Formats: sequence, C-alpha cells, structure tokens
Amino acid sequence: MGGGLIVAIGAQNAFVLTQGVRNNRPLLVAMLCIVIDMACTSLGVSGVGTAVAANPVLGTVAAWGGSVFLLWYGWGAFRSMVRGGRLEADAETADTLRRTIGMTLAVSLLNPHLYLDTVVLLGGISGQYATPARYVFGAGAVTASVAWFLCLTLGGRMLAPLFARSVTWRVLDGVVGVTMWGIAAGLLRSAARSSNILQDLAALAM
Repeated sequence: MGGGLIVAIGAQNAFVLTQGVRNNRPLLVAMLCIVIDMACTSLGVSGVGTAVAANPVLGTVAAWGGSVFLLWYGWGAFRSMVRGGRLEADAETADTLRRTIGMTLAVSLLNPHLYLDTVVLLGGISGQYATPARYVFGAGAVTASVAWFLCLTLGGRMLAPLFARSVTWRVLDGVVGVTMWGIAAGLLRSAARSSNILQDLAALAM
C-alpha cells in the first residue's frame, strides 16, 4: 500500500529525481524526504489521520497554500526550460546547503498530497488492525518510502550522463513544470469544491 501511494509522478518525486541528476546533495535530499514520510506515517498510524480527515477547513487551507507553491515552482521549471542548460560531468550545482534543505522541506511539507497519502489514507487503513499489527503496517509503509527515495537518488545519478545535452534538460524541466502545474490545478479544484461545501454548511447553520 505504501509503495502504491508513493510510486507516482508528483512534486516531491520530481524534485528528488532532479537533485539526483544535478548531484546536488542527493543523499541529504532523500534522507530528509524519508524522515518526513516517516514522521507523517507515524502520525497517521497513531490515529491523527482520522482527526485531520474530519477537518475540512484544514484541508482547504493546505490545498490553497500548496497550489501557490507548486505554481511558483512550476514557473521556475518553465523558465529554466526556455533558458536551456547542460550538466557538466560530476559538477556540483551552486545551490547552498540552506537552500537545498529549504526547498526539500517546502516541496514536501507544502504539498497536501503528502498528508493525504500518509496521515489520512495510511492512517485510516491502519485503523482496521489491532495496535501491534497497526505499527507493523506503518513500518512496512516506511520501508517502501526508504526504498523508493533511495532508488530515485540512484536513478538520478545514473541518468546524469544524459543531461550533458541541453535538450535533455529542457525535456526534464518541461515535464517537471507540467507536473507541478497539473498538481496545482487539481489542488485548486479541490479547494474550490471544499469552499462551496463550507459555504453550504454556513448557510444551513444560519
């Protein structure tokens, strides 16, 4: 179940793969994502997922905030696609450690899908098991996360020679930009539907 939720083209996965290709502290990026997934899955398994799912206001706020960030990140990818670029063999990018950590935290924590998949869905499914088995289920989901992010990092390093050509970078940036904007559009639709639901509830209360 954990593998099915995490193995998909999304904002976090696209970011991790890109950092692996650029050789921009890929192991640090992967480990941060693993720790975040581990923490969120633990929250879900502990029962927090049920409480979060019952709060539509929290979900709406997260959807609006996440969509704004993804639109901004996608715009940066499209700008990079237009400018073009190439990767010199074994060259480190100019990103500082602080910027790398900040972007990793942002692309992970500002993405509502992270909480939906880990806290809400995995947490809700784990609720059907007794307490010992529930934590075993959570450990299995975390194991899938560890394996996936390490594979993304390794895959990025293996793909690095292909990115010595500018056209390859343009394709990657274009795919990342479309992915980010597509997810943002989905979040905006979800937020709009939630807003309508909240308005209907307010009207009924009046």
